[in-house]
Amino acid sequence: MSDPAAQAVSGKSSVTNAWRKSTHSGGADDQHCVELGRLAPDAGVGVRDSKDPGGGHLSLSVAEAARLIQRLKQY
Repeated sequence: MSDPAAQAVSGKSSVTNAWRKSTHSGGADDQHCVELGRLAPDAGVGVRDSKDPGGGHLSLSVAEAARLIQRLKQY
């Protein structure tokens, strides 16, 4: 797959470290659980639904992931 946008949606990059679940995930009725994982060297950060780990992930650059986290902390 040569299209980076298609790869970002399909989640075909390999994760080099274990997925890490959000510290805000895990409540009894928690419907919004996400995990982050560092992708192959220079491939950025993967974001996936922890309830559907085989469903693929969104690939973000390290800078994009940092901006997303900063924005989420505002809520």
